Amino acid sequence: MTVTWIVVPGLAETPEEFSRLVELLPGEDLRVIDPWRTPIASDVDALRAAAGVRPDAEIGLIGHSIGGLAALRWALTRPLEVTRLVLVDSSLTSETGWRAFYPGTRGDRAVRAVARFLGRVGVPQLLGPALRRLIVRLGSTSNHDLLSKATAKARYGEATSWLLFWDELASSWELAVEVAKLTAGPVSTIAPTTLLVATGGTSRPTAKSWLAGQQRLATTLGGTVEVLPNSAHLVHLDRPDAIATAVRR
Repeated sequence: MTVTWIVVPGLAETPEEFSRLVELLPGEDLRVIDPWRTPIASDVDALRAAAGVRPDAEIGLIGHSIGGLAALRWALTRPLEVTRLVLVDSSLTSETGWRAFYPGTRGDRAVRAVARFLGRVGVPQLLGPALRRLIVRLGSTSNHDLLSKATAKARYGEATSWLLFWDELASSWELAVEVAKLTAGPVSTIAPTTLLVATGGTSRPTAKSWLAGQQRLATTLGGTVEVLPNSAHLVHLDRPDAIATAVRR
């Protein structure tokens, strides 16, 4: 049976920026979830529905950043459904954030109120595209954004876009707690797992501790680690070939 590959993007990412990966895998059934329509921290059934896969589909998952946590939860809770797992500079289960700002707390409500106010007065429309450029500059060694200016403006300049970013970030902390519990004991059944770890660009200053955390996760999962010294966090922009190779492998 043909594997249906599902890309689970990270915070503030878009399907369009994975276009080079899609081009490198022309023979694969590759689908990219749109985080702007389906939050990455949604339950597995919601992510599955967003990808539009058949009930009996054999699934491979590619999870980047916080999308790595979502993909890992999927693979751990549905081990018979997921046959391959590629974690791309995945967030770690230790990244549990600040509990004072967890969804539903007073801190969360305050941040959401500020985000809504900024949206009403047009700050995202004014600064959103610039924020996107900064994200790419800091997160990539190639500094080559695949989003058109129109797409960047439409995505990052919406009145509700910054609220969406906050919701994703705060929800990812709870997701990290959930996955930490799933990996606290021996992991007996999980698909063959590859971890791609970026240590270049702005990732270099924390590369040693970051790689150590990824290696501990790999040991827990029985997975293999590939270090990418010529890529920063946005691996799909810097080294889509490495992701494609992991899929083919």
